[in-house]
Amino acid sequence: MITRRLRRSFVPAAWCAAALTGLAASAGAQAPTRPAPDPRSMGGGNCAQNSYNCRDTPNPLPAANTVWMEEMTWMDVRDAIKAGKTTVIVTTGGMEPNGPWLVTGKHNYVLHTNCEAIARKLGNALCAPIVKFVPEGSVEPPTGHMTSPGTISMREGTFRMLLTDIVTSLKAHGFEKIILIGDSGGNQGGQRAVADSLTAIWKGAPIVAHVQEYYDYARVSEHMKSKGLTEGASDNLHDDVIITLNMMIDDPKSVRYAERVKAGKATINGVSIADKKKAESWAKEIVEFRATVTVEAINKAIANKGTLPAPPRNRGG
Repeated sequence: MITRRLRRSFVPAAWCAAALTGLAASAGAQAPTRPAPDPRSMGGGNCAQNSYNCRDTPNPLPAANTVWMEEMTWMDVRDAIKAGKTTVIVTTGGMEPNGPWLVTGKHNYVLHTNCEAIARKLGNALCAPIVKFVPEGSVEPPTGHMTSPGTISMREGTFRMLLTDIVTSLKAHGFEKIILIGDSGGNQGGQRAVADSLTAIWKGAPIVAHVQEYYDYARVSEHMKSKGLTEGASDNLHDDVIITLNMMIDDPKSVRYAERVKAGKATINGVSIADKKKAESWAKEIVEFRATVTVEAINKAIANKGTLPAPPRNRGG
């Protein structure tokens, strides 16, 4: 029995040799070479197959009237850079709880209005898509805003790597000034660290700057007092009239405006926003003031070829 089993499992040496020879031949064979990519190709296709995939093909449509890269075609972005729009703003918002009236994307609504105002005031800038996920607290166990449903948090290291990849991508496309601004306190340190790190690595070409002056709600509040808007006692919510109005001008639904007016809840920290015309006037002034302050700070950072020394920390939304 043992002899039979051995005979059945025996493989002739000639077969083994042939198999090994075949494997060696396969390993030594070279994979078919692929043609080198056409350096003229852009737009997601091959230039040789369609001229609209070629680097220098003129845009067949008028330039889009937007500063948002995500609303532009690749040709729009290409032509904007060629026309001198070599500054790009990277904004960071968040997903977090903000009391009973404001949606969790509070900071993202604020940035949608403010980045556009800043870019248009600069005149030579575009806005990258808003980074909507930022550090909001630990997940296990939940800390910070992660104790509330609707919050999405990101680890600090992940946040910094994401910003680094975004900035590196923008550098590859020829942007010469890359500005980082955040509408939340937890975003500031990571932005500053990324900007400082890339400035050191790239030696200021392109300029990468974190502009913390944007995030100064106390200064905005002081300015608005001169416009007749003075907050009273706090309602002790993660909310205030400045940020409510800044959201409202982007989308009234984001502050549940109609529902609050109907329910008699259109007041925050002693300030009523029920008069829509007055509220919109205040909101426009808030956006204009924040854009003016930020543009001044951006120009100073560009002159400095990088991030300015950190300003004193003020309260924020």
